[in-house]
Amino acid sequence: MGHNRAERQQQLRSAAKESWIARNEIGFSVLTYESVMGVLRDKRWHSATGLVAQMQGIRDEDFGRRRRVSILNAEGEVHVRLRRLVAPAFSPRSADRLRPFMREVINQLVDPIAAKGEAEIVADICEPYPIPIICELLGAPKEDWQLFSRLASDILRIFSDNLIEIMPIIIAAQDELNEYTRGLIEQRRNVPLDDLLTDLIKSEEAGDKLTTDELEMMVEAVIVGGTDTTRNQLGLALAIFAEHPQQWEMLANDPSLAPRAVEEVMRFHGAVGGTIRFASEDIEYNGVLFPKGTFMSTSMATGNFDASVFPTPEKFDITREPVGQPHLSLGAGIHYCLGASLARAELQEAFVLLSQRMPNLALNGPVDYKPTGVGIFGPASLPVRFDPGH
Repeated sequence: MGHNRAERQQQLRSAAKESWIARNEIGFSVLTYESVMGVLRDKRWHSATGLVAQMQGIRDEDFGRRRRVSILNAEGEVHVRLRRLVAPAFSPRSADRLRPFMREVINQLVDPIAAKGEAEIVADICEPYPIPIICELLGAPKEDWQLFSRLASDILRIFSDNLIEIMPIIIAAQDELNEYTRGLIEQRRNVPLDDLLTDLIKSEEAGDKLTTDELEMMVEAVIVGGTDTTRNQLGLALAIFAEHPQQWEMLANDPSLAPRAVEEVMRFHGAVGGTIRFASEDIEYNGVLFPKGTFMSTSMATGNFDASVFPTPEKFDITREPVGQPHLSLGAGIHYCLGASLARAELQEAFVLLSQRMPNLALNGPVDYKPTGVGIFGPASLPVRFDPGH
């Protein structure tokens, strides 16, 4: 774990034993499982993801004007409507139809490294894994993977800490993606296929449909929400497994453990360790009044180690009995991760194949973690070795 991040998490986890709340640089952090749930499930705490740019002091008029409503930061009626229209398209069934393709992608990524018995697993497997799946999900043809990969990387720079310099790159990528998406939407309107884009175009309730603008927004949201999260979570998982060889072997011998292994990895070290909300009005919680505009961090990484919900939380155990209450890493409440079924399917399929094809996985040098700025956490490089030839 990044040195400062590990220390900070330890501090917060110690603090959580004393109090459900702590002060931080921007406002407050809720620390216990119950208080994180309490904030995430209260609709008056609004998502602050749309404010990342303002927090960095960006006053760029062009960017401000371009900030159309996204499902990632919409609230109230607008959000309810978008969720209602698109939720069926993100069902477990639609994730399941991609499983054979996920296996194909993983096997193709492992093939070149299997004989060597060593890899830098972030570059070799984690980074390239999600893009083909997002393309397949949307029905984008294979020859556009490179294009998609480049646009996704540029759009994801919105989570960098030098936004002011790179804003033009992000804006150009958004424009190019929108143009590409409009072309894809036109094709699908004429020739529907069994893919997410067709599902989104068809999704309507009582005559209400997504506009072309909203369809473009959803495609961008799928890329922003569906690439970096998965690749970082897979990287974190493999780093944990490299340090817990018996668990890796158990998984290889019993693929039916994969679903539980995914939940335990997300609990133990989620790629999204917290999120930020702000009070849309004065809110009283647990006897404390938070004035309108107060920023609140929800420390999922701390709530996931709440011993009252997860006994012996510091133990990594893929056979952990599922508790009635799930881990917090996919969020809760109205902004609960829309792509949860897809994320789970991608990780489950990867765990099964990788544990079988990379036996005796071990670290082959120090893990280098990404800087802990805004955005999503994971290893920047993860050198491993394993028994070759599988």
